[in-house]
Amino acid sequence: MTKRPEEIALMAESGKLLASVFGQLDKLNLIGMSTMEVNDLVDRYIVNELKARPASKGQYGYAYALNSSRNHVVCHGVPSAGDILRDGDIVNFDITLEKNGFIADSSKTYFVGEVSASAKRLVQTTYEAMWHGIRTVRPGARLGDVGHAIERHARRSGYTVVKEYCGHGIGREMHEPPQVLHWGKPKTGLVLQEGMVFTIEPMLNQGRRTVHTEDDGWTVVTTDGKLSAQFEHTVAVTRHGVQVLTLRPEERPPN
Repeated sequence: MTKRPEEIALMAESGKLLASVFGQLDKLNLIGMSTMEVNDLVDRYIVNELKARPASKGQYGYAYALNSSRNHVVCHGVPSAGDILRDGDIVNFDITLEKNGFIADSSKTYFVGEVSASAKRLVQTTYEAMWHGIRTVRPGARLGDVGHAIERHARRSGYTVVKEYCGHGIGREMHEPPQVLHWGKPKTGLVLQEGMVFTIEPMLNQGRRTVHTEDDGWTVVTTDGKLSAQFEHTVAVTRHGVQVLTLRPEERPPN
């Protein structure tokens, strides 16, 4: 379950490359683009520029380099030429990348044009909630501490946490032990040890926490049609705390 220092160094390299993918997305004017256009751009960049592999492509029979989850889509949205991004949308791009045998996983929710104040608040709170979870990570802490920190921040802000999906260990495989819940009780669950690597990826809903999977077998949506947002980082437990392996160069964690 734990990784050796040289393995974490390789994962950090994968994470750095993945961060650069989001750097490319940051440059785009997303209004009017289809989610398939974004997928194809990401696929080409990972393969041709980074000489890496889009790790989600072919995993569990999935055909694309990313998940694109727009507005009321919670996660696992499938890119489509007919799914056009409109002014006022929010959209999460969830991307995985494998280099030198190790996988990094991260996601970011984007504003498309001018979005409503309520949508901005949901997205900002989700980002903050992820960081509340990340800041609990250190040797001797427990997974319940991570989930509790996330859920407490979400509830204080009036949002619900999706419980059906969770973070996960990661390394040579996309999904490894342990499962990382985004809710829980402090001082419960697995004790964190130096060398563990996993994702923290909360999904917060404006309305009820309940979700539904659409007929394509992938796309998960809120049952009440209200907005959902998500952020994700891959993190490693270090001797003194935590290293965010997918941190983007321009990223400034909230206070």
